[in-house]
Amino acid sequence: MSVAEPADGDVPVLTQVFEDLPVEAPAPAAPPAPATPATQLDQDALDALADQLERGLLERLGPEIDRATARALNGVRAELTVSVMQIVRESVTAAVAQALRGQKKG
Repeated sequence: MSVAEPADGDVPVLTQVFEDLPVEAPAPAAPPAPATPATQLDQDALDALADQLERGLLERLGPEIDRATARALNGVRAELTVSVMQIVRESVTAAVAQALRGQKKG
C-alpha cells in the first residue's frame, strides 16, 4: 500500500487525494481583449452623469448643509462676541488703572 492509497475501508484524507491528482502546468494567461466601443464608457456620458449626481445631491443635501453651516456660524459668532467683549473689558480696565496710577504720581 502506498501513501496515496488508503487501506481497505479507509477514507482518504485531503493530502492523499491531492497527491493523486496529476500535475498540470498552469494555462498561460491570455492577454486582455481590447475594449470594444460597445463596452467603453463614453467620457461625455460619464461627465453628464457626474453633473446630474452633483445637482441631485446638492438639491437634497443643500438645505441641510445650509442649516448646519448657519448653526455652526452662529455658535462661532457667539463665542467670538463673548471673547471680544472680555478682551475689551480687560483692555479698558487696564487703561483706566494705568491712567489713575499716572494721576496719583503727578
